[in-house]
Amino acid sequence: MKCIVIVAFLLFTCIIGNAQTPSPTPVIDGAAEKARADRLQGRLTDFATLARYRDANAALAPPAKNEDRVVFFGDSITDGWKLAEQFPGKPYVNRGIGGQSTYHMLLRFRADVIDLKPKVVVILAGTNDISVPTEQFKVETVKSNLQSMVDLAHANGIKVVLSSILPVSDYNSNAKGDKIIRTGTRPPALINELNSWIKTLCSTRGIVYLDYFSAMSDDKGLFKSELARDGLHPNQDGYSVMKPLAEVAIKQALKKK
Repeated sequence: MKCIVIVAFLLFTCIIGNAQTPSPTPVIDGAAEKARADRLQGRLTDFATLARYRDANAALAPPAKNEDRVVFFGDSITDGWKLAEQFPGKPYVNRGIGGQSTYHMLLRFRADVIDLKPKVVVILAGTNDISVPTEQFKVETVKSNLQSMVDLAHANGIKVVLSSILPVSDYNSNAKGDKIIRTGTRPPALINELNSWIKTLCSTRGIVYLDYFSAMSDDKGLFKSELARDGLHPNQDGYSVMKPLAEVAIKQALKKK
């Protein structure tokens, strides 16, 4: 009996002790929290991120006479492309914004494309739409947004180069050596479906189809590991493969009446 009483007393003491021991106060990084709050506030007040290029657009002079200005319009894949290095001396303007879907791009099409008065716009979009499995990002809506961008460009005398969506893969690893999984959120079958539709649209509308996919994918239809930084974004070698393809497509577009 004494043993039972002692054990019960010890258990009671532990319970009381644990109850009275205060939980550790979480450490809050004030700067990180403020940055996060600012980003969220920015999304609420500027959904399309129009502020990103507002000053640059205002500072950009109108095209010179006979200038073949081209706007590269897209998401992070375009955003990360150092056009001045790969196309030295060319009047090419980068208006890519990381994380954007065709929704965001359509909303800023006037500010970041039409108002810059290019002769050609190179549109690369769709991979971020695929990665968000919600009602607003249905495939039919992606198609509608792309068609609307084409319509807006043509209505303003801008020739269009419409790019295929790049492949994805799970070949690459992060700094810790963990595999970066991309095919789960961006199914290759869905990429193929949209690319087939984009190619057909280009043929129907008489616009230039820029096929990055075929040059960037392996025999399995996945992003070649040697061309990808993380299974989604091209590395420097990847951009080097894309460069001549873009040059040919732009020349084709400029020749169109």
